[in-house]
Amino acid sequence: MKKTTQNKIVKTIIPLLIGILFIYLSLKNTTEQDRTAIYNSIKDAHYGYIFLSLILGLLSHLSRAYRWNFMLNPLGYKPRLINNILAIFITYIANLGVPRSGEFFRATVMQTYEKIPFEKSFGTIIAERTVDLFMLLITIGLALLLESDLIYSMLEERSVNPWSILLIAFFVTGFIYVAFLQLKKTNHPFAQKIFSLLKGLSEGFLTLVRMEKKWAYLFHTVFIWTMYIAMFYIIKLSLPETQSLGFEAILIGFIVGALAISATNGGIGIYPFSVSLVLISYGISKESSLAFGWIMWSAQTIMVLFFGSLSFFLLPLVNRKN
Repeated sequence: MKKTTQNKIVKTIIPLLIGILFIYLSLKNTTEQDRTAIYNSIKDAHYGYIFLSLILGLLSHLSRAYRWNFMLNPLGYKPRLINNILAIFITYIANLGVPRSGEFFRATVMQTYEKIPFEKSFGTIIAERTVDLFMLLITIGLALLLESDLIYSMLEERSVNPWSILLIAFFVTGFIYVAFLQLKKTNHPFAQKIFSLLKGLSEGFLTLVRMEKKWAYLFHTVFIWTMYIAMFYIIKLSLPETQSLGFEAILIGFIVGALAISATNGGIGIYPFSVSLVLISYGISKESSLAFGWIMWSAQTIMVLFFGSLSFFLLPLVNRKN
């Protein structure tokens, strides 16, 4: 078996096994009565709010597709918006199967149907993901600011000095920088892969600098992440017990869920489990917190499966004249 095939299997199986593990932990930590209560909570949820959450999620995806042209236009390409949209949904459904594979599918779609060289579109995708990471860090910073007293008191209870964390972060950053300088001096294949990735990233970032509609790009970026948080917030209204949750709890739950999605195939298993732990810490029952997590994850996953599958079918149809 070729090494590349083995790597693909590992990247698919390990995240899936992690997801199955957390499904097992969820079942292990609940009794038959708990599972019945969770099922009843999901069954009796207000589905109007769940549908509204899906609409907000759909708007974020459409905005992302429209925003992409702000990066592609400076490169001399003007793809059709419909192709952008279909490529975006193919990205999401592919990531459910193999994490991070969707970005390659997305660039391949644009190469096939819009004649955009793979490396150029992929460079914009890398830059886009970096922007998303930056927005996630801003969201984390906002959560830390809103809950600074709670976090500081938790650290004090565990005799952890916040300054020691900053010192460790400083040394880790320094170590990474020194390691990068050492890699720069070698022709090792691993080092070459890193520099190739950085080159694509820099090219993608140059499009951010060269684009004419920077403020429009910023608007859509803020809009996308506002929709992300809003669709998570709306779900709290679907369950009676979670309606009283404050914005701080929702924000931290959203962050934990976002991190969980990157850990497995679309967050299977780990997403509901992780989100429930956050809500439990804010006084929500185990049953309602797990119901919240499963409703949020299931609704978004069903949407991705539906529109992602539809995109594979529609792509050749909308481009048949090309």
